Amino acid sequence: QREFTQKKTFTSWINSILAKHTPPYVVSDLYTDIQQGHLLLDLLEVLSGQHLPREKGFNTFQCRSNIENALTFLKSRSLKLINIHVADIIEGKPSIVLGLIWTIIFHFHIEELARTLACAYNQPPLGCSSGTDSSPKASRSAKKSAKIKERWKMSATKALLLWAKEQCSLHGSVSVTDFKSSWRSGLAFLAIIQTLRPGLVDLEKAKARSNKENLKEAFRIAELELNIPRLLEPEDVDIVNPDEKSIMTYVAQFLQYSKNLPESEEDMQEKVREAMGWLAAQEKKLAKLLAETENETYYQKYKEMMSFMETFNQEKTPFLPVLSSKRGEAELSEGQQQMREEWDKVISQINEWKAKLDQMLPSPLDSIEAWLQEVERLQAEDLPDLQDPFKAMSVFREIIVIFKGLMDCFDSHLDTLQSFKNKDEKNMPLVWPEKLEEMKRRLSNICSTNPSTFLEYHYGLCSAIANEVKLQLNIWDVKYGAKESVESLLENW
Repeated sequence: QREFTQKKTFTSWINSILAKHTPPYVVSDLYTDIQQGHLLLDLLEVLSGQHLPREKGFNTFQCRSNIENALTFLKSRSLKLINIHVADIIEGKPSIVLGLIWTIIFHFHIEELARTLACAYNQPPLGCSSGTDSSPKASRSAKKSAKIKERWKMSATKALLLWAKEQCSLHGSVSVTDFKSSWRSGLAFLAIIQTLRPGLVDLEKAKARSNKENLKEAFRIAELELNIPRLLEPEDVDIVNPDEKSIMTYVAQFLQYSKNLPESEEDMQEKVREAMGWLAAQEKKLAKLLAETENETYYQKYKEMMSFMETFNQEKTPFLPVLSSKRGEAELSEGQQQMREEWDKVISQINEWKAKLDQMLPSPLDSIEAWLQEVERLQAEDLPDLQDPFKAMSVFREIIVIFKGLMDCFDSHLDTLQSFKNKDEKNMPLVWPEKLEEMKRRLSNICSTNPSTFLEYHYGLCSAIANEVKLQLNIWDVKYGAKESVESLLENW
């Protein structure tokens, strides 16, 4: 029963995410669809906003490569994939597939939301330390009850549960103590709906109805009025021991809805002030770090950068909604425009720092890094879509020559990287091990995508030639004289 419920809930959740993919994708059978790897990559691309390397075909090698790319990406996010192996996913083993999907849901959906809760009382995100803001507004905020603040220093599961408790506590006798039997009556779902959208629910009438009627009503209202996908059915919840993971996945959507509610101008200004304070603290921290590490070894410089970026990426999460506001420049307040400029400035400084570190790599790693960046830039570029077929042929031929010239160096760079002795004369590491692993992964990705990249270039060239031929055939629709003159015309062309 639990496996059946999780499969249904997780499939519905995935479909709600992949509805945002271009083109939209619909999972019909989770255990079967996941075996090709494209589903996993599509899902992770939507959730992360990143473009991930993939094989475009569907043979065994390509499916395995896609799944490996997905798992490698998850590991790069520091997710622990215990007993989750490529072979098990290719076979569609239910327990492994469900475990993997739950890991993705918990990390990208529940934990991300929990971090915003941690910020609700001016607290740093879960599991990280915050930059210092010495502004008067921050000082006033810091005087809020220490007891209230302390409640949010907890796991994502407890944070979500506490949020649900607080929504329900506004409605008297509706009690929530877990993500199991507390939700069986349906009253907890209805209470949260009433808190988020007052007037949609009559809780007094609900107390006289059956569990199934309340659950059915809650799921109906959530779907129609709050646009929350229907991940559960009444029979999934109205049982002795409902599935905790399925209920958490569904409840998290209500928290997501609450975060998307329109904010007052005062609340927005407060968040902008907090973000500006945090950005100013990051800029000072970065400048101090650059000064302190100026005379350090490359290894120490890179180590400090990794430490800074780990903390930076954790701390920025609560500020992302206000930093990534979709308003146009004309709609932004003066404070929001200043905040966006400050954000761009900090990101530019970080990118400059990373670029300088890449240039400081010890030889021959510096040349390999430059080669990697050039190949990745070429692969990331869109194929030319030129209206003039003759010009397109020239462009594609040039790209093929450049790319082939770069790929001629692949084997030597791979050998160099694999044989690189990461020790100096004092037997200390020259390069941070994670940087070497990152470079090896990038080489591997280039190797796996190289054939398809060449095929795309040659397809573009052949298409340009075909279009040029069609164009000429449409023009050459009259008699051109003797056979010799026509042959001469064709030869010249």
